[in-house]
Amino acid sequence: MGRPLLWLAASLDVEEEGLFGGKYVCRAPSLRNTAFLSRLAPLLERGLRPTLFCTHCALTDAPTQAMLARLRDRHGAEIAAHLHFWNTPPLADDGPDVLSRVPAAALGQGAFRAKLRQLLAAGEAFQGEALRSFRMGRWDLHRHHWPVLAEQGITCDASIRPLHGPAADAHGLRLRPDHFSAPRTPYLVRTACGDILEVPLSVTPLLKTLPALLDRLPAALRQPAVSSYFRWGALTLLPVEHPLRVMQCMTRRFVAAGGRILSLTWHSSEMMPGGAPHMPDEGHVTRFLEKIKKYIEWLPTIGDLRSVTMQEIRRELPTCPAPLPPATADWSVLPTESFSDSPP
Repeated sequence: MGRPLLWLAASLDVEEEGLFGGKYVCRAPSLRNTAFLSRLAPLLERGLRPTLFCTHCALTDAPTQAMLARLRDRHGAEIAAHLHFWNTPPLADDGPDVLSRVPAAALGQGAFRAKLRQLLAAGEAFQGEALRSFRMGRWDLHRHHWPVLAEQGITCDASIRPLHGPAADAHGLRLRPDHFSAPRTPYLVRTACGDILEVPLSVTPLLKTLPALLDRLPAALRQPAVSSYFRWGALTLLPVEHPLRVMQCMTRRFVAAGGRILSLTWHSSEMMPGGAPHMPDEGHVTRFLEKIKKYIEWLPTIGDLRSVTMQEIRRELPTCPAPLPPATADWSVLPTESFSDSPP
């Protein structure tokens, strides 16, 4: 058997700093971290062609725009949309300056549509053409969001984190969507407004059969069983969470199971010393970026590697429609489903 062809879909969330600490700035967030995107240079020299998922504040900030244009024009990076709805206009005049919780389940279609339009308009003003790839902040995409994405021209999404279970607060508000049983390879989501290619985060379970067993539990038992599964039962291509050897082990298992598109992602703030609580100084950032570099250098030892953007995957790779999702799942929609402008 020949070597497998592997497609590396690397992406960064280009966004404000100050996240990861339970505070979400709604107005005038700081973007000092985006200057540190220049530290991608050693990875770009090795052929990396990332997709840059940019928030509204990143797309409208002049220094960040200059950095994004350089990465796009010199290195073929794709500029894409990343919704942090808490600081994307329209914002209420009397709204808070900082929030401690930002569950996207509270967004109805109307509010989601208005903010998505503003985000995409900012992207088109910068790019000179429409942005077609999207990622929801915090992996927080719910099923009533899909039709709006398609309606607004999104053709590729990267918001789904398989084996990531639902969670709710004491009042029943959904704090995290149900992506648990999502396919772990790209698939098509069909809506009345068009098809969206989903490129999920690359994830593999520690025990191959356990996800299926958990999925068959009664609903009352399933949610508590899967809500923390991503912390103890799954490995992901989130380099901030795993050492290099674990990333390599996860990749071998993913490829052995037939996976060919490796979706690897991190955040712009993780490239700035002090930009995130887990990156307090230069040493942490240097080791983090060196780990990613070594991982990319290692990949050609297990297959023939090609680095691609999200839209290149959309154009070039055949894929299949998603299987019918369970009634509570957020990773696709049912063919007959319709949504009002109110949250579910």
